[in-house]
Amino acid sequence: MRIDKLLANMGYGTRKEVKNLLKGGNVRVNGQAERSAKTHVDPHSDLVTVLGETVEYREFIYLMLNKPGDVLSATEDAHDLTVIDILQPEDLVFQPFPIGRLDKDTEGLLLITNDGQLSHRLTSPKKDIGKTYFAHIDGEVTDEDIESFSKGVMLDDGYVTKPAKLDIITQGEQSEIELTITEGKFHQVKRMFESVGKKVTYLKRLSIGGLDLDNDLGLGEYRELQEEELNYLFSITKLND
Repeated sequence: MRIDKLLANMGYGTRKEVKNLLKGGNVRVNGQAERSAKTHVDPHSDLVTVLGETVEYREFIYLMLNKPGDVLSATEDAHDLTVIDILQPEDLVFQPFPIGRLDKDTEGLLLITNDGQLSHRLTSPKKDIGKTYFAHIDGEVTDEDIESFSKGVMLDDGYVTKPAKLDIITQGEQSEIELTITEGKFHQVKRMFESVGKKVTYLKRLSIGGLDLDNDLGLGEYRELQEEELNYLFSITKLND
């Protein structure tokens, strides 16, 4: 990897700023001053320092975000705030993107990374990874709905969903439920309830597989995944390979 790309990716400035660091003799590779931006280094074996600080190379970043209900699950948008706009500059240098998507008005667990392979595996319908949502429903959710969802319901376009697990938390004209689905069709949760004559008025994703949203994260807050959380995601995405 070229040294200017390495330093820019690790947040030491733009390519131009990195070149100035190099020209000023502020960068050393294995103890020797390096002034050429074109020099190639092995980030895994070469010791690179900037102003005496060791450059800790990281290829990937893995973040857990508690998505607010007024931002897009996208990398950029001409009109609306996106989940990437929330991130700090030191995280933006990795050029991350959301894994899958949540509707603009949906809150809760969203994973952000620059690891394309993990993203593909987590969103692959072949993996059958459950995603659990909490919702407020306008209308009384019944045992018949539980039965219907367990078999799959037909959406407005004729698609029949995979079986889903519906749990009623509070029952009445304004119901509260939890729903676990293993696919991610457009507006799926909302359309599933529309298929049984009810309307979702609030929606929040609680978990992906066995990875739960950190309750300590406020809306719009995020943190890096812990090692055990990341290992769990790797383990469930390798199943059925």
